[in-house]
Amino acid sequence: MKYRVLVVEDHEWWRRHLSAELERTSQWQVVGTASDGLEGVQKARYLKPDVILLDVGLPGMDGLQAARQMLAHDPGSRIVFVTEQQSLEIAAAALGIGARGFVAKSDAGRDLLPAMEAVVEGERFISAKMAGRGFDPSADLRFAREMQRHEAGFYSDESSLLDGYAMFIAGALDAGNGLVMVFSRSRRDRLQQPLRARGIDLDRALTDGRCLWMDVAGVLSTFMVDGRVDEGRFWSAASAVIMETARISRVSPPRLSACGECAPTLLQDGLTDAAIHLEQLWDDVARTFNVDIFCPYSCHGLQCDDESQVFRDLRAAHSAVHVG
Repeated sequence: MKYRVLVVEDHEWWRRHLSAELERTSQWQVVGTASDGLEGVQKARYLKPDVILLDVGLPGMDGLQAARQMLAHDPGSRIVFVTEQQSLEIAAAALGIGARGFVAKSDAGRDLLPAMEAVVEGERFISAKMAGRGFDPSADLRFAREMQRHEAGFYSDESSLLDGYAMFIAGALDAGNGLVMVFSRSRRDRLQQPLRARGIDLDRALTDGRCLWMDVAGVLSTFMVDGRVDEGRFWSAASAVIMETARISRVSPPRLSACGECAPTLLQDGLTDAAIHLEQLWDDVARTFNVDIFCPYSCHGLQCDDESQVFRDLRAAHSAVHVG
């Protein structure tokens, strides 16, 4: 099967280069090109391509404005930004709009085809420079996507749960990863002692900008609607947080760590389906970004009719599960 591609790029050389490279493949067919945002929006409407390759810095209507109009007309548009822009803020804005890929032009030779392959399969792809989860291009693509680290821990008591958090947080900070923590203020206060035992002053780390803390209730309010997870709002919020965390990573390309109690909080509130859905979305985030995610659960904190089924669903939504 050939997928139909629209290339929106103002630089003639890049437009021709992208088109020629795609035409050499058996999977992609360039059905149109455009040199500015308005022309791109118009061609997207009547050509209805499977994938739109879109630059950010377009004359007149820029790429972000064009993407908004394309998605307003067809929310299913699969947009991959291919751009010289390597700003984390611009990448976050592009993903927040609803783009499914962001590729730096300098990495297009390695990343473009995998990015396009990912988006037609319903996934997302971000260049490693922009905190995406890079992989060896010689490796099998599907296997590479399965190498994400999204782990759950199930703990029989609060002390064990706090130790699990402390181990993950200390490891992330020691590695120089950008770290975001999403839990309640009371959880943050209770973590002070086990972290101090590992040589970590959490308040100092926050003050020094080595990590970010966000209150779980505030984070959930950004994407929960009537007791369910709104996927569009989730991706917008998650992308913004990921890019903010990437800025504090001390390694290059950025490597990130995230931990928190969003899904456990939903379970405690009796929103079982929403909790499972959220963990599935976090698994997608782990496939897309260079982020390791840790989700600690209290074995006694579930509010559901069938705990065995919930455990099975949670295990299926993680790359690894620990019991402590």
